Amino acid sequence: MKALLGGKGANLAEMTNIGLPVPPGMTITTEACIEYYHLERRLPEGLMAEIKSNLKIVEEQAGKKFGDLANPLLVSVRSGAMFSMPGMMDTILNLGLNEATVQSVARNTGNARFAYDAYRRFIQMFSDVVLEIPKYDFEDLLHNQKEVQGVKYDQELTAESLRIIIDNYKKLVLDRTGRPFPEDPMEQLTLSVEAVFRSWNNDRAIIYRNLNKIDHDLGTAVNIQSMVFGNMGNDSGTGVAFTRNPSTGENVLYGEFLTNAQGEDVVAGIRTPRPIAQLKDEMPELYNEFDRIARLLESHYKNMQDIEFTIERGRLYILQTRNGKRTAQASVRIAYELASEGLITKQQALLLVDPGQLDQLLHRQIDSQGELNVIAKGLPASPGAASGQVVFDSDEAERLSKAGKKVLLVRTETTPDDIHGIVAAQGILTSRGGMTSHAAVVARGMGKPCVCGCEAIRIDYIKEEFSVGAVVVKKGELVSIDGATGRVILGQVPMKDPEISSEYTTLLTWADEVKYLGIRANADTPEDARKARQFGATGIGLVRTEHMFMGQDRLPYVQQMILAETLEARQAALAYLLPMQEGDFYGILQAMAGLPVTIRLLDPPLHEFLPSLEELLIETTELRVTGENPVLLEEKLQLLKKVRSLHEFNPMLGHRGCRLGITFPEVYEMQIHAICNAAARLTQEGLEVLPEVEIPLTIDVSEMKFFKTRIDNIAAATMAGYNVKFHYSVGTMIELPRACVIAGELAEYCDFFSFGTNDLTQTTFGFSRDDAEGKFLPDYLERKILKENPFISIDRKGVGALMTMAVQGGRRAKPDLEIGICGEHGGEPASIAFCHQVGLNYVSCSPYRVPIARLAAAQAAISEGEIIGTR
Repeated sequence: MKALLGGKGANLAEMTNIGLPVPPGMTITTEACIEYYHLERRLPEGLMAEIKSNLKIVEEQAGKKFGDLANPLLVSVRSGAMFSMPGMMDTILNLGLNEATVQSVARNTGNARFAYDAYRRFIQMFSDVVLEIPKYDFEDLLHNQKEVQGVKYDQELTAESLRIIIDNYKKLVLDRTGRPFPEDPMEQLTLSVEAVFRSWNNDRAIIYRNLNKIDHDLGTAVNIQSMVFGNMGNDSGTGVAFTRNPSTGENVLYGEFLTNAQGEDVVAGIRTPRPIAQLKDEMPELYNEFDRIARLLESHYKNMQDIEFTIERGRLYILQTRNGKRTAQASVRIAYELASEGLITKQQALLLVDPGQLDQLLHRQIDSQGELNVIAKGLPASPGAASGQVVFDSDEAERLSKAGKKVLLVRTETTPDDIHGIVAAQGILTSRGGMTSHAAVVARGMGKPCVCGCEAIRIDYIKEEFSVGAVVVKKGELVSIDGATGRVILGQVPMKDPEISSEYTTLLTWADEVKYLGIRANADTPEDARKARQFGATGIGLVRTEHMFMGQDRLPYVQQMILAETLEARQAALAYLLPMQEGDFYGILQAMAGLPVTIRLLDPPLHEFLPSLEELLIETTELRVTGENPVLLEEKLQLLKKVRSLHEFNPMLGHRGCRLGITFPEVYEMQIHAICNAAARLTQEGLEVLPEVEIPLTIDVSEMKFFKTRIDNIAAATMAGYNVKFHYSVGTMIELPRACVIAGELAEYCDFFSFGTNDLTQTTFGFSRDDAEGKFLPDYLERKILKENPFISIDRKGVGALMTMAVQGGRRAKPDLEIGICGEHGGEPASIAFCHQVGLNYVSCSPYRVPIARLAAAQAAISEGEIIGTR
């Protein structure tokens, strides 16, 4: 029911069904929100009549009446989308208070201070969310009154002070809107429902959905629920708790609470809360009841839960449960332990871990052996380490990040409006807030290091600096944080390689037992190949040979080859390159002994190996003007002439790939000799090697015939010369639409296809990737012309349709044809799922994304109800 009721509404209904103490309420469906936008931001006809009708049922269950002067019902109005979006949309508490009902609440509770505090909070939230008056204007008025009374904390304000604040708040609303603050509870409710619908499309919600690939058309539900109060005295309180530690995964109840407070105080980080373990000492019976409910919810949902609760005058209420956000380390441990405890199966455990999170486990941490200048310590809210230039503003964090700077976002506390700054920053440091504050929850979900509640630091936004005692850190200075320990450290810190847990290794072993797709890596050096093998790669799906030509010891010979005017001169340069290439392939094939290695012959246009046209024009002009070195000038002029002759209007579609091999066959022949020589030597040494020679950018079967003949002839001659036999295969990289259309013909001369999805995407869309991503693609995504960046996730309608055509055509001609992909799409979970669906044999990605691909491939097989060997 999450699609209709939203995650929050579905869970509230489910918890009510299993008999938990949930305050009564109702849920307005996501369909109403979608209709609201279809009606150009007008509430659907009859919606408020339905709300009034259901409100009567809530009144009966709560024993109170909405707007009643004797015993008024107060409600909360909260958003609740299908997918959890913590803090991204809006909430209003204590709705139903006005000048009359606030007096009733004061009388009924015998606590005027509580009633005025609730009213003050309601005016502030309603004005922020509905009337769009910035909350900091109200915070200024609150702060001023605290100074007048001479107190530090909100809960120390007297009823008299709160009454003054309420009057000042109302004056502010009148000044800003020209209308008094609404007194009619039903008007308050109508405006609030509409405001929550509007919040579905606020900036921070859109950024969060883009970041987490959540559809913009789902809409949000609205939950109207009777209020329970955690701020009615010291026998009341509020808190957030996880059934397991969201940072480490340890199986202990983990969370925080505040006495005499409302839920927003915990989440917003206004007050630094206390560990939930202390609740056991203060209210042992309530703690035991909560612990029982927490275990029940985890068992019911078969996942670690994030639970919001309130205690009102000694009675426990559960306000919300959802699957808890967690770090990668915790995610792996929780999945493994839930399976080990028998609560879920191994396959269910694999589905609990987000493949993208695994990337966080493979990066470096602070090396404790180094000297660290620790200046403060806060709460370890999200593990990992980060260094960056200190910034105090999210807009600036985003701007500097786009300019290539690494920044550390430092705030008193973050709010949902800081989402873009958190995305841009290397890590987050706050002076207030706890382990369940906004900064902590969002950072953990993104895998960003975060230190919260570091009360030792004093932030001065005007001077743009923070201080710890006598130490002052100004904007732009380097600071590091350790999210695993809470340490704040001056300067850049030394790092160390990550430690991989046994749970991680076991989980990926389970994945390998289930997945159908093979996982290979893109690697151009023996070191990369060895790293890929350590991460579990079962071969190399792409060796880019052009990367081998860029070294300072090789580039002169490459340029000599390009500048050669005769075949003999070109072959002389290639003779220098042959042993170097052979050494490259020897190292990679040796590192991947027993596993296939796909080696792509030279792909880019030749001008990429020469100085740029602009640089040469400047150099020749300067030499002409000075007249100092005529010999050098002549050399540069000859080079300029060659560069001009190689210059292309559209290099991506020009003289590159197999077109080079046909124009200059001796270049490809040198590479083929190098591959075969390396394979023969390793075979003599007793190793099994499996080279796969890949021809890039083919458009016709005649090209494949041309190269297949040469490869077979060179391989046969090499084997005869070394007196060995080794297995090799020949295939093509499919990266042009025409190749997809004639795949059946190509397959006759191919042992394998490998989709070059980067170029196939460019040629299908007619986009230059570099130009598109830098210029117009962001607008296409923002305006929803495209839902996804096609260079990140495979475009199924266009590129995917061509891939499907190629797979079907190729396999009709050759049923055992091996097919994979080698673009970076090979490490993206949604693309991996598509590759599984269309029947590819493998995906290939960068070494560090191999674990991601292994898990994503297993999840694709589980989701399709398949296990290895069933096709």
